[in-house]
Amino acid sequence: MVETMQKDIGRNLIAWILVTVCAGGFLSHALEPGVAIPAQQGNGVVRGECTNGEQAQLWARTELYFGRAKPDGSTVTDDEFRAFLDDIITPRFPNGLTVLSGAGQFRGSSGMITREEAMFVILHYPAREKNSGTRIEEIRDRYRKTFQQESVLRVDGESCVSF
Repeated sequence: MVETMQKDIGRNLIAWILVTVCAGGFLSHALEPGVAIPAQQGNGVVRGECTNGEQAQLWARTELYFGRAKPDGSTVTDDEFRAFLDDIITPRFPNGLTVLSGAGQFRGSSGMITREEAMFVILHYPAREKNSGTRIEEIRDRYRKTFQQESVLRVDGESCVSF
């Protein structure tokens, strides 16, 4: 199944399988950034419009998967990740986000499967918000460089949001 998934999403994308998230049995499916997500029954999005109430607005949703294993065998500590969240992520998305911890696995460029603890960040923001893509790429780039990571997985989609 992993080989089939890798062929479907391309050689350069690292496929993460989220094993557990906050003791919930959540499983996420990774898509290449920019790939349209088909409307699914019950998600409230049909042809780029919200169908689940007058108050709902179409927003972008980005999920970022941050691996915690460092090449030297140590891990990104809770304090290090909290500092990264406070100094890098929050200033770029100050209106809110969700952070979950979990365990994942991926096949790296070496071909070996790596299992590691991970942090999962969910961002919701207005679909037409300026520079959101640039800000997300800055976050990914800083994490890769700061913690010597091969990749930070990004998954994009649409959500109907109401407050």
